[in-house]
Amino acid sequence: MYVRYVQIFRQLEVAYDQIVHPQKMRAIRGILDGVMGRVLELKNEMVEKEFSEYHYMDDVIQDLKLTPADIEIPIPRYFANERGNILSERNMAIYSAIGKVERNKAPGPQALKLEEAIKIIQVSERARQGRLRARFMREIQRDEERQQKAKDSELGPAAFDQAAVCIQKVWKGFVQRKKTKWEREEEMIFLGMAMGPRHFQPCATVAAADAIEQRRRQKQREHEDDYQKATVSVTGLLRESEGPDMKETLKDQIRQWFFECRDATGSFPEYPEEEDGGSAIIFAEKTPQQLMDELAAKEEEDASKAPKGKEERMDKGKKDKGKGEEEEEEPGLKMLPSAFLKDLEAAHKSYAETWENRNEDGNFSQRHDMELIKEEKRKELETEIRKQVDELMRQELAHWRLAVDKDKGGKAKGSPKKKKGTKSGKKKKKEKDLTSFRTVESLYQELVKEGLLKKAEDIKLQDYLGDYSYLGTTLRQNDIEPMPSLSDVRQLITLYAIVPLGSQAVHENAPLVKAILLVGPAGVGKKMLVHAICRETGANLFNLSPLNLVGKYPGRNGLQMMVHMVFKVAKIMQPSVVWIGDAEKMFYKKVPKEEKEVNIISSANHGFWVTSEQMFFLQLDPKRLKKDLPKAMKAIKPGDRVLVIGTTREPFHADLKSICKVFSKIVLIPRPDYASRFVMWRELIVRNGGEMSSALDISSLAKISDGYTQGQMVEVVRGLLTERRLQQLQRRPLTAAEFVSPLAKMDPVFQAEEEALKDWYAKTPMGRKRVKAASGKEGEDEPPVKAGKDGKKKGKK
Repeated sequence: MYVRYVQIFRQLEVAYDQIVHPQKMRAIRGILDGVMGRVLELKNEMVEKEFSEYHYMDDVIQDLKLTPADIEIPIPRYFANERGNILSERNMAIYSAIGKVERNKAPGPQALKLEEAIKIIQVSERARQGRLRARFMREIQRDEERQQKAKDSELGPAAFDQAAVCIQKVWKGFVQRKKTKWEREEEMIFLGMAMGPRHFQPCATVAAADAIEQRRRQKQREHEDDYQKATVSVTGLLRESEGPDMKETLKDQIRQWFFECRDATGSFPEYPEEEDGGSAIIFAEKTPQQLMDELAAKEEEDASKAPKGKEERMDKGKKDKGKGEEEEEEPGLKMLPSAFLKDLEAAHKSYAETWENRNEDGNFSQRHDMELIKEEKRKELETEIRKQVDELMRQELAHWRLAVDKDKGGKAKGSPKKKKGTKSGKKKKKEKDLTSFRTVESLYQELVKEGLLKKAEDIKLQDYLGDYSYLGTTLRQNDIEPMPSLSDVRQLITLYAIVPLGSQAVHENAPLVKAILLVGPAGVGKKMLVHAICRETGANLFNLSPLNLVGKYPGRNGLQMMVHMVFKVAKIMQPSVVWIGDAEKMFYKKVPKEEKEVNIISSANHGFWVTSEQMFFLQLDPKRLKKDLPKAMKAIKPGDRVLVIGTTREPFHADLKSICKVFSKIVLIPRPDYASRFVMWRELIVRNGGEMSSALDISSLAKISDGYTQGQMVEVVRGLLTERRLQQLQRRPLTAAEFVSPLAKMDPVFQAEEEALKDWYAKTPMGRKRVKAASGKEGEDEPPVKAGKDGKKKGKK
């Protein structure tokens, strides 16, 4: 079911991106959001059933005759396209704030450090010696050229014949080798074992298809503008032409209802309150007596909700028990109730009623339908006028009661009712706004100046390269827990972060994920994934890493103000990402003493003259946010598109219980496997200007680079493919041996480090559940842990 929903998701995303009819776009948008939410729900159910964040579909796609690309989770393009103007304004605000900070810096000469001064002198002296050595070598070369010319002038005609023969040998050998190589390549292409030159050239059909997609998006924007203008004009026209008649008709209908209730019950009815629906519930095809009974029953139910008695509960329990004995539950997995199925059913019903049998032969350009706009705006206008009519008719009903009941000496019933209070009788405590006197723009600029709000790098999620895991199911069947591939990590980030942050409707109803912890060795792309999430969703990036908070907002009050400002701006200008680098520092069991000393020294080395009074504020206090961050995260509700992302490479230094309490989802990122390394080497070499040839054995290069991370591979490729080396590619193609020497100078991810991360993950709540499920002990409960008087849990000694 998950795979089929993903297929529907992919098709709907393409349809929504390419359709030009504005009203059909809105119909597809509702279904698209519903399908995205359903995919997230199914993913959450699979995680709860299998106790693992990663799921391997290689056997499923093989049965369904699909490829891994068919179940790739797409990122809807409307996430970024519909927020283009907002993103450009935000970037301008960040640049202007940074410019103000740079202009306010006091200009003046800065003293060089001793190491920098020595380095400048060394560079200058080496350059002087190099110029002298080059001049000396140039003179020696000129002397050798003069001597060679003198020797050549003394030779006879035989020497010229010998030289010509040598040139002919070299030239004929070069031509024959080139011809042989060309014939070999032609043979391989003919046998289908190599691709011809036409496969490496951009296809004209693909280019034409891309151009058509761009034209459709342009038409989309034009038709949307026309639709908005038509909506405004139709609304005004309906308000002028049909508004007065609609108001009088509603008044007549409500008056008629008054008289019918008076004749049927002997008294005027109670007018429905606005929160109950007002006069809209009057015309629900019910008699006045039925309506009066419903209103009376509702008032009695709201007034006193008595708890059920013991006998009633026992009877209900017996009925439920008898019902359970009659209907036996079928064995197997049961799907949890969905929050999106009703929306999908309603959207399907709307399609069947509106679009399925609609004749659009005359709408070849696919512009908006005026009749649909009138139907939609007529309902909105009726709702708007109904509220105005309800106010007038309430007053009119009060006057009639006063006139009729005055003769009977009764009390008029038209007085407004008092609003009911809450059950507890206490007002809900509001959160204290520490910056109520400030505008959001000023808070935004202050966070940019302090370096807490930064511009995300332009990195797409598809730049996080990695191939599919083809043996996951096979390994699990043999009781071997496979390491996830980078493709699995990319899919997980899309489901947990990008899709909820990009769609408001999905975030409100999908399983709520407030915080994600990315765990993995250095260089596996944790920071890259954070920037990719911000780029794909257009989210703000707040940096609350311990190293970024040194010397900022000191003291307890300053810390509270900083956290309040960050989360207030994050909620108002959502979607937002709060990034915490080196998250293990925030949950240290004990802060290392040498780390404090290093950070004080580093602060002094960066140009800060540290006094004894300032020493306290420049110390790295990594546990500053340990208490305030969870409190701020409690205020994140469904619909608040704010995500906290932590990154760490040494999670075993943190308190496991504390870090797992804050981060509900823990994603373990491994080093790249062979398939991912093969894909990455090819892509990185091509992106940096290199060329693939038969001399470059990518398979061997991917094999010998086992253990190295993506960051190290990028560093090697960029260091090797210099401008001079790129100019030599025609004469000297790249070989795998050239990449071995730079790799040998780096330390790979050793097996011990990877095993340490796996052992740590096995101690997390999800890891413990997975271990129990794999050992067949998932049904056994852990022994209860009692708490003592001091509130601490006590276990067996």
